[in-house]
Amino acid sequence: MRILLQQPPAPGEAPRYLQLTLQPDLFGGWELLRESGQIGGRSQLRREQYLLQAEATAAFEKARDSQLKRGYRTMFVSGAEPPKAS
Repeated sequence: MRILLQQPPAPGEAPRYLQLTLQPDLFGGWELLRESGQIGGRSQLRREQYLLQAEATAAFEKARDSQLKRGYRTMFVSGAEPPKAS
């Protein structure tokens, strides 16, 4: 599962982005990757490990929903239903 979120830029600034990727690891667990930064600039990658898919999916959805509340917009979704607008 993968989703790319982008925040509308302030005048004169590059837009910020957040990419969330949920994937199985080699040991039967799950990995949530959070890549964030400014387009054309530096980025940061954080990795979280989960034993159960349900826990990993809940963390993915929580991260996605919190960024949508902060004004990020969905730009790309792969492997999942896009979030419903509220």
